[in-house]
Amino acid sequence: MSQRGLFVTGTDTEVGKTFVAAALVARLKASYWKPVQTGPEQDHDTPEIQRLTGIAEQSIYPCSYTFPDPLSPHTAAKRADQTINIDNIRLPSIQRDEYLIVEGAGGAFVPLNDHYMMSDLMVRFNLPVVIVARSGLGTINHTLLTVEALRRRGISLAGVIMNGPENSDNRKAIEQYGRVQVLAELPHCEEVNQNTIATLMPKLDKVAELLGRNSSHDG
Repeated sequence: MSQRGLFVTGTDTEVGKTFVAAALVARLKASYWKPVQTGPEQDHDTPEIQRLTGIAEQSIYPCSYTFPDPLSPHTAAKRADQTINIDNIRLPSIQRDEYLIVEGAGGAFVPLNDHYMMSDLMVRFNLPVVIVARSGLGTINHTLLTVEALRRRGISLAGVIMNGPENSDNRKAIEQYGRVQVLAELPHCEEVNQNTIATLMPKLDKVAELLGRNSSHDG
């Protein structure tokens, strides 16, 4: 697979998409873009990505839409008396040697407006999708549902990244029944900073190989 980026989605909200996105930005030396951001400014994901990776300002693309209420995009937009126009959400033009990590809001099928969902952006962008999933109880069902739904939309899956304590049974079940690769298992970290992200980079070597970005992560 030779692609110029990844779309990061999750099986649910608060599964660690931004944590995984930061690790991917660091490992792949990629740029970052969050098309739609909801919630108060102090909780926005872009500053968190900067904090965790030290990424340069020019490697972060501005959100297409931001809304102050911490709600699903379609509801947050309505509360702000706005409507998300999917035609205004265009994949940034990136340099030939640039890779882009796109982080979705919520899960793959969260609504953007009365007609479109986050999965419609995935179809338009045509980037391989990484599904971020919890490692614990309940993740098999949530992950397999997401895998099946995305496949029905014709969306290319790069694989799954699991967050939390290693769980070999859940990993094997997801790979067997979902016919999808678990690319990495990232541990729960009490404190997350640039050093934490640096220690996790080797765990993402499989993703780098998948994208043809297998240069050394030592600098």
